[in-house]
Amino acid sequence: MICTSFRIRAAVLLLIVSLVACSSQPRAAPAPDPSTVLQAIPPADATRYERIQDMKNWRNPYIIVRTDGVALLDSADNAEIILKPDELLAALARLPASSWPYGRVVAAAENGVRASEQDGVAIRRNKGIVGGMLEGAHVAVKWVPSA
Repeated sequence: MICTSFRIRAAVLLLIVSLVACSSQPRAAPAPDPSTVLQAIPPADATRYERIQDMKNWRNPYIIVRTDGVALLDSADNAEIILKPDELLAALARLPASSWPYGRVVAAAENGVRASEQDGVAIRRNKGIVGGMLEGAHVAVKWVPSA
């Protein structure tokens, strides 16, 4: 009787383990690194953008380094998307391939409005962070004068 009870419990336990193992959902693959996604964009082709004088004609991503982070200009909505510097690469990686007609290059400017000396320091700090991140992701930067 003890042997039969043990076999029944073992069979039930085996059945439960089998059902749990079969019903578990496969784990989704982790999202690719933004730098890896950006590498799929062809390298910058300076011959396609070096002669652009009026930045209103710029068709690649355009960023503005600010005291509180960085703004990614959304030309479709004529809006600024305010990001922390460490969010920039992910935001660029989410853009469609059609946003990169000149290849892997962004136009960048500093916010020209500075209320204090600390604003200038914050902008220089963010410019260094953003520039380093873009360089590390092999994204060229065309620095342009602020508007």
